[in-house]
Amino acid sequence: MKKPLIITAVILVLILIFPAISFFRWAFQEKKKMDIIVLDKTVPSMDKINHKSLMWILTNDRIVKSKGGSYSYRNDYYGFYPTRPLREKGWKQRNLQLVEIMNMADSVDALYYADTYGVYQNEWYRGISKSRRSRKLYGGLNNTDYLYLVEMQLRNKLCILEYNAFDYPTADLDRFKVKEKLGIEFDGWTGKYFSSLDTAAKDNKDFPIWMTAMYRKQYNKPWTFKKSGVVLLKGMGNIIVLEEGTHLKNAMPAILTGSEYSEKYGLPEMVRFGGWFDVIDPKDNMVISKYHIETTPEGDSLLDNFNLINEFPAVINCAANKHSYYFCGDFATNNVSWWTARLIGVAGRKGISYSSQESDPRRFFWLYYKPLIKGIFNEYYQEVKKK
Repeated sequence: MKKPLIITAVILVLILIFPAISFFRWAFQEKKKMDIIVLDKTVPSMDKINHKSLMWILTNDRIVKSKGGSYSYRNDYYGFYPTRPLREKGWKQRNLQLVEIMNMADSVDALYYADTYGVYQNEWYRGISKSRRSRKLYGGLNNTDYLYLVEMQLRNKLCILEYNAFDYPTADLDRFKVKEKLGIEFDGWTGKYFSSLDTAAKDNKDFPIWMTAMYRKQYNKPWTFKKSGVVLLKGMGNIIVLEEGTHLKNAMPAILTGSEYSEKYGLPEMVRFGGWFDVIDPKDNMVISKYHIETTPEGDSLLDNFNLINEFPAVINCAANKHSYYFCGDFATNNVSWWTARLIGVAGRKGISYSSQESDPRRFFWLYYKPLIKGIFNEYYQEVKKK
């Protein structure tokens, strides 16, 4: 056999062997049985990206349902369900039921509210203008969702809520009750990083164009931003635009973690985050990680005009209930390949799954979200569930 053919044969064997070894390593891990309520009301496509990466981590770490089966991102959640064929725009809903609350709270081990923002007409139906927010089809945290949180906390169960759990379109009363239960304060400011603020750019078609109308109304001048930046919003009445170069040294916000929690959960001291976030006052709660927006003096002055600063919590651990957490960002929305969930050691490597560039959005999942979720769930499993 010629040398090139031998080399080709060896490469093909290695390509086949490594995934097989990786799968068997995954299959022979200890199964950790935990029944989990996952709520996602923002599912405008079959990708179900707003909770898919959470299910990926649960599957990869062999956290399974009490009956032994792995979690499915397609079916194992409550919320909005698009139906096939997608072009017909049919949908159904699966909601948490008040009559089941006591039995569920007794039998379930954890609760994760991934996204309650919902689905809207201009996102769901083609041909409707996206220049402004439209009527809600489905969404918002309701009183039943709140009561599940209450009952789970009373039983000292694991509870994790993410960004938008109590913002628009959640009703004011439910918002107040959830904030009070978590022991935090929120006065309405949310924000997001945008790689380009240029609304005329061909590759920036998904930019929320209604923001420009808000800006023109508030400042009585045109939207002229072209570079990357951060947009901060408070309801539909206030908007702040921080542009790289003028207001920001680096447009993409950083998540900083001190040595105590970095070592505990295996987190990097700094990672960039490009998703939606909210500005939370943690009050007496513990802050695991915090956001840092790298502002210039001009950016600091602009924030100061609205009584804002450039550092605020990213992950909060509730002081009144150590098994309750609030993630101050859209952490679960990550584009991961589901087929890698049952492999150990193949995915997650630098240069394969993510690059060395700080701005690579994939770094957030592999370096921060995955170890954080794995650490929190395993800590709870060892301390409470395994006893």
